[in-house]
Amino acid sequence: MEFSIKQGSSEKQRSACVVVGVYANGKLSPAALTLDRAANHHLSDVIAHGDLDGKLASTLLLHHVPGIAAERVLLVGLGKASDFSAQQFIDVVRACLNAIHKTASKDAALFLTDLTVKGRDLTWKIKQCVLLAAESSFRCDQLKSKPAEAVALRKLEIVSADKPDSQASLALNQASAIASGMSLTKTLGNLPGNICTPTYLADQAKSMAKAHKLKVTILEEKDMEKLGMHSLLSVSHGSRQPAKLITLEYQGGYKKQKPVVLVGKGITFDSGGISLKPGAEMDEMKYDMCGAASVLGTMQAIAEMKLKLNVIVIIPSSENMPDGAASKPGDIVKSMSGQTIEIMNTDAEGRLVLCDALTYAARFEPETVIDIATLTGACIIALGHVASGLFSNEDKLAKELADAGDYAHDRAWHMPLWDDYQQQLDSNFADMQNIGGRAGGSITAACFLARFTKEYRWAHLDIAGTAWKSGKDKGATGRPVPLLSQFLIDRAAAK
Repeated sequence: MEFSIKQGSSEKQRSACVVVGVYANGKLSPAALTLDRAANHHLSDVIAHGDLDGKLASTLLLHHVPGIAAERVLLVGLGKASDFSAQQFIDVVRACLNAIHKTASKDAALFLTDLTVKGRDLTWKIKQCVLLAAESSFRCDQLKSKPAEAVALRKLEIVSADKPDSQASLALNQASAIASGMSLTKTLGNLPGNICTPTYLADQAKSMAKAHKLKVTILEEKDMEKLGMHSLLSVSHGSRQPAKLITLEYQGGYKKQKPVVLVGKGITFDSGGISLKPGAEMDEMKYDMCGAASVLGTMQAIAEMKLKLNVIVIIPSSENMPDGAASKPGDIVKSMSGQTIEIMNTDAEGRLVLCDALTYAARFEPETVIDIATLTGACIIALGHVASGLFSNEDKLAKELADAGDYAHDRAWHMPLWDDYQQQLDSNFADMQNIGGRAGGSITAACFLARFTKEYRWAHLDIAGTAWKSGKDKGATGRPVPLLSQFLIDRAAAK
C-alpha cells in the first residue's frame, strides 16, 4: 500500500472515499463540518434521522454526497470528545479501514489526524494510521492454491488542515518502514516448520544482508562446537535440521559506537523434545521462532529508515524434536560460559539456546542487549495476550523499553527479577537447573538468562502471549517490532 500525507480540505478531496469523524450526539468534527457546509447540511440531515449517533467506531457509508468531490463519504463515530483516548483513536481507525475494505475504493483520504487525542501528538497519529492500514491489508495465503484477491485499497492519504512539517513526513517514513518490518515478521512467523527451518532463516538473513548491505555471519554446528555452545547444541541433537547461529550487523552510527544487540529465539518448531507437548494446538509451535522473526523485522525496519545507530541481530536457531539422540531429562550440559545446566525438562529449550547466544553477544562489546523470545506459557497466565513480559538488570533500561512500547501501543509490563527467585534454579548436580517449577515460571526463566548477562546491561522480552493469535484469527502479530523500532528510534535521537 502507498502512503502519503498532505494538507487539504475535505470537501475538495477527489478520492474514492473520504473519512471524517462524528462525535457522540451528532457533533461533527471540523473536517465533517466543512463537508456538511459544502453539502448544504446533507450530513447533518442524515445524522438527524438517526442513521449514525456517533457511537465509538460505528460507521456509515454515504454515496454521491451533493457538493462533494469524493465518490464516497465514510462517517465514523468518535464517542465523547472528552473521552477520546489513544485506544479509542486506534479503534476508530481500525473500524474505518474495515469499512473501506468492504467497498471497491482503490484510494482513501483520512481526515482523522486533526482530532485531539489525550497525550498523543501528530507524529503518533500518523504512525498509527499507517500501521493499522498495513495490518488491515496484510494477507498470508501465498501457500494456497487459489490465494484470495488482495484488498482493493492501494493508496491511503493522511490529510490535515495544516501543512505537514518535516516531523510529519519523518513519521510517515518511519511508520512505512516499521510496517514493512512487521510484514516480514508475520510472513516468517506464519510459515510452517517444514519450510521455515533454521537453514531457511539463515537464507533470509543472507538475502536481507544483500539487499541492505549488511554484514552476515552464519555459524554451523561444527563452529558452535568449537566455541563450546553445548547448551544450544543439546537442543538440536534430536533434529535432522542443523542448528544455525545467525548474525547480522548494521552500521548506521559512527565506527566506534557500541551496538545495541537484539537476540531472537529461533526455534522453528518446538515439539517439546522428550518432554513431549500435548498434541492439541501443537501446530502453533511453528510460532516458537517469532523472536527471531521480530528481530529480522526490526532490522528490516531500521535499514529502511537508515537509522543512525549500530545494531546487531543474533539468532540462535534450531528445531526441538524427540529423536533418539535428543537430550533427556536429567542430562547435564556445559554452556559456552562454562556454567553447567541440568536439563530437567526438554521443553524449556528456549533458554538453552538463548544462554549461549547471550554469552556470544558479549564479544561485540554491546551498549545494550535485548533478547526476544516466546519463552514461557507462564507469561501468558500472568499477562494474557495484551502485554509482553519485560525483565531487565537495569531499571532505567526497563523504563526506556516500557515507554517505547507505550508510545508505539505495543506494550510491555516490567516484571520483577529479584535474587529471591534464583534459588528455585538450584541443582544438586550442576550449577543450575533449566526450570524453577510452576511458581513464577516466567520470572525464573528470566532469572536463568540473567546468569549469562552480567557483563552488560540487558533486557528480556517474553512475547509468548503477544507474538501470535489463536482461533479464527490465527496468525503472527508482528509484535514487538513496533516497540523495538521505537526504542531504537529513541536511542538514535539520544545519540
